[in-house]
Amino acid sequence: MRTLTRPTTGRILAGVCAGIGEHLNIDPTVVRLVWAAFTLLSLGTGLIVYIIAWLLIPEAPQNPPLES
Repeated sequence: MRTLTRPTTGRILAGVCAGIGEHLNIDPTVVRLVWAAFTLLSLGTGLIVYIIAWLLIPEAPQNPPLES
């Protein structure tokens, strides 16, 4: 079972939209556009939800460097 995490690569601000896009197997740009539309139409509620998601969704573990 896959868990929702914020990736360390491919993110713009905190990685919330990139993590959701990765989890749902869709382009993160689509998630960002939908999130921006939601934020504008809800008079800023999307921003509050984004900050809460930033705090609740854990960051993905980084891959350890390969030993040579």
